[in-house]
Amino acid sequence: MLNRIIRFSLRNRLAVLGATLLLVVAGLYVTLRMDVDVFPDLNAPTVVVMTEAPGMAAEEVERLVTFPVETAVNGAADVRRVRSSSTTGFSVVWVEFDWGTDVYRARQTVSEKLATVTGELPAGVGQPTLGPQSSILGEVMIIGLTADSTSLEELRTLADWVVRPRLLATGGVAQVAVLGGDVKEYQIRLDADRMRRYGVSLQDVRAAVTGMNRNASGGVIYDYGNEYVVRGDLSTRQPEALGKAFVKKDSTGRSVLLEHVADIVTGAKEPRLGTASFNGAPAVLVTVTKQPSTSTLDLTETLDRALDDLRTQLPSDVRVTSDIFRQSNFIESAIGNVEKSLYEGGLFVVVVLVIFLMNARTTVISLLTIPVSVLMALLVLRMMGQTVNTMSLGGLAIAVGSLVDDAIVDVENVYRRLRANAALPPDRRRRVQDVVYDASREVRMPILNSTLIIVASFIPLFFLSGMEGRMLAPLGLTFVVALFASTLVALTLTPALCSLMLRHTGERRGRRREPGVTRWLHLRYERLLALALRHRRVVLSATGVAFVAALVLMFTFGRGFLPPFNEGSLTINVSTLPGVSLAESDRIGRQAERLLLSVPEIKCVGRKTGRAELDEHALGVNTSEMECPFELGGRPREEMVAEVRRKLATLPGVNVEIGSPISHRIDAMLSGTQANIAVKIFGPDLNRLFALGQSVRDAVKDIDGIADLNVEQQVERPQLRITPRREVLAQYGISLPDFASAVSVLLGGEVVSQVYEGNRTFDLTLKADTALRADLDAIADLTLDAGGRAVPLGAVAEISSTAGPNTISREDVQRKIVVSANVAGGDLRGAVSEMQRRVGERVHLPEGYHISYGGQFESEQAASRTIALASVLSVALIFILLFREFRQVSLAIAVLLNLPLALIGGVFAVALTGGTLSLPAIIGFISLFGIATRNGMLLVDRYNALRREGLPVAACVRSGSLDRLNPILMTALCSAMALVPLAVAGDLPGNEIQSPMAKVILGGLLTSTLLNAFVIPIVYTYIEKDEKK
Repeated sequence: MLNRIIRFSLRNRLAVLGATLLLVVAGLYVTLRMDVDVFPDLNAPTVVVMTEAPGMAAEEVERLVTFPVETAVNGAADVRRVRSSSTTGFSVVWVEFDWGTDVYRARQTVSEKLATVTGELPAGVGQPTLGPQSSILGEVMIIGLTADSTSLEELRTLADWVVRPRLLATGGVAQVAVLGGDVKEYQIRLDADRMRRYGVSLQDVRAAVTGMNRNASGGVIYDYGNEYVVRGDLSTRQPEALGKAFVKKDSTGRSVLLEHVADIVTGAKEPRLGTASFNGAPAVLVTVTKQPSTSTLDLTETLDRALDDLRTQLPSDVRVTSDIFRQSNFIESAIGNVEKSLYEGGLFVVVVLVIFLMNARTTVISLLTIPVSVLMALLVLRMMGQTVNTMSLGGLAIAVGSLVDDAIVDVENVYRRLRANAALPPDRRRRVQDVVYDASREVRMPILNSTLIIVASFIPLFFLSGMEGRMLAPLGLTFVVALFASTLVALTLTPALCSLMLRHTGERRGRRREPGVTRWLHLRYERLLALALRHRRVVLSATGVAFVAALVLMFTFGRGFLPPFNEGSLTINVSTLPGVSLAESDRIGRQAERLLLSVPEIKCVGRKTGRAELDEHALGVNTSEMECPFELGGRPREEMVAEVRRKLATLPGVNVEIGSPISHRIDAMLSGTQANIAVKIFGPDLNRLFALGQSVRDAVKDIDGIADLNVEQQVERPQLRITPRREVLAQYGISLPDFASAVSVLLGGEVVSQVYEGNRTFDLTLKADTALRADLDAIADLTLDAGGRAVPLGAVAEISSTAGPNTISREDVQRKIVVSANVAGGDLRGAVSEMQRRVGERVHLPEGYHISYGGQFESEQAASRTIALASVLSVALIFILLFREFRQVSLAIAVLLNLPLALIGGVFAVALTGGTLSLPAIIGFISLFGIATRNGMLLVDRYNALRREGLPVAACVRSGSLDRLNPILMTALCSAMALVPLAVAGDLPGNEIQSPMAKVILGGLLTSTLLNAFVIPIVYTYIEKDEKK
């Protein structure tokens, strides 16, 4: 079949060229229209259920809201984990489904389960709400609003009613969360003294104001053939008009109005859930989250246009900045760096081809394989629904050197045959097409088998599951598709171009000789090969020693999951003890901002303290999250981060976690914690859990490489407990529901209606005046109505200051506390192993408590096991392909010797570049085995061809090695040199994952090519000698 393909291409050269041109045009068209993103979709199928429970303590939220929701969704099909967080007034439940579950089916399942829960929730609790469908990398932009004269209340109103609707109307936006400023509301502030003077009870006021500002519908009337819609226009936005509402008649028969017993004002909604700042100044931050399968770059352009339009609509002193966090910056930088590595790698390939071939036409024919194969690969990827991202481009960057290998083998063989044909007497010369056909047919099977072997070496990558599978599979898929495209090009376009462009090869006498570089290499290699064949045991022994040394060295490596990402931004969490006020937490946050802004590389700081309404990233008011974009100058990132750690360590009484936006979110998805390692302690008692957490922290705090070690702040916070004296309530005739509603309204406030300002809606809240809630004594003096008598709250209830949990975290229906840590040294597995050993020796768990470990190391261990098992299958397939080629077990094993030869260089490359064996480095070893096997197969195939011609073994080895020296060196150097930009620029954004792979492949190719040139000929002489016997 391959012969027919080659023959067809030579007979229909113009058709092949035309088809190639069409594919190139189609590829360019599709490439320009493909979505561009930073990574493939890494999100685990997760449904977030959020429920607001105003005024409830954390224990009540857990018992009355979180537990029923958890119980309902736990029985759903394909659920693998349920996590929850219960904090004051808010419940979040994360329902995580098995990888591969359709997320829309998962959302439907959760919605059906929640339908059975809604009726069981207490009165006053909001409806459980599903979070918008997004991904862990869905946050595309954080926008900061600051002003000089505009108040924070007006700034927040502009954000809620001007900025947010405009951004939500943008196609592709899933959610817009607003944090900071003061949420405006209309307040009815009750005055207890005036209520007593007029004899007005709380029930009287509630009856008068509930729904007071809502228009009434009067239906439709008909008159004189006209239809009139009847509206009861009750709504007003004037506080004075609201105050004219009738409450009751007093004892003298006069009407008591609302303004007689309360003040109607506008003010900030309480309690404030969070605040925000930009560069130390109060601000409103707007976080934009995109929908799945939306191009981040296109959406960012649309958002920028919307913001430009909004700037003209906002007051002149309001400043809008989008520099706090822009995912598009990282994407553009990462894609640009990978593209640069791709171009530079291609340039190195050009240099190699020019040096070896010294012929412009052969160089052009070989190089054409790269753009054609790349565009064909992108065309296929688009048809498969893939996007352009750093992983797919990284696959192309790693493949760019290998793409020309098949063409090089074919072109070099054709070129050599044509020169030999031109050297014959004119009467014995053959037609150019026949020479090209025979030369291409000679190498067709090595070309195809080498491609299949490389594809087989990538098989382990496709067995990876979970987040690592989703991240790395597109890289392997792109590499494999591009490689198959290059093979197709080598069997069709390359022979056609050779017959057209090389027809006059060798006609000039000077052109019949090999290029000078080739002659020099042949001369030196021939001498060295003869020397090696004379000292076969020495060469094999030295190689064996190097292999054993590499194995020993490999067992000393640290283990990691993914290398750190250089996103150009830091995500820093600063938390203090629960129970501090929002104002105090804001003060600490401002101090942290000033320290961060003193670091030269940090451009700006945006801070969120607390949470926004219905925001799944729920932070307590004691926690601040800061985004710090930076631009490196003369020092590396590690030094800059070390300075940040030193400066923030001067803040008293705070815990600090430093990461980056993507790594934080990946960690949160893997373990539920924004850190590399999560030690989860499960048990029923929160105080005991916290004590155990401190014990774990003390046991592991001095482990080398551990940084940002924190115990989750699930400590108790102050609470004011109001316990009714039931007998006294009965004496005064106050029912428990009346008592509960009085406490709720007077202290927490109750939304009784809405006030409309055009299209803007604001709550109308009934509450006691601020002065009446200032301290414990004032609260005790609040009055309740007891059949016309005013009774102080302190007379019918016991008011005491106690403590209760700040946040209650649960996983799989068990309470938990998390001890989190990052790894600064790189040896993730070593750090976790030492932590497990120390915790097992020093921490003694009581009955009913247990510990589990989560984080990146879990994924690293699972991926390593999968790769180890799949690698056995991969090597077996490579062996089968080699045996199918040579029909001899010994020769197949001889070619497989390239695996240990490649391992030597790969191991030393890892040792010289940090000594950490990460998952991308392991993938690099697997990929390397297939690429390195190609060289041995080319040699042995040529030896066998010469043996079939009747040459003795020594002559076969000498002649065959010299014949294949050029293609082997060219393919190896092209593959290696194309990886140099990725290997050298590994710290640049976008190159982080591909760089460890490139370093391993580069090092392995150097040793496998060097040793292959001597070890394979030596082993072949032994095999053929044994076969003769």
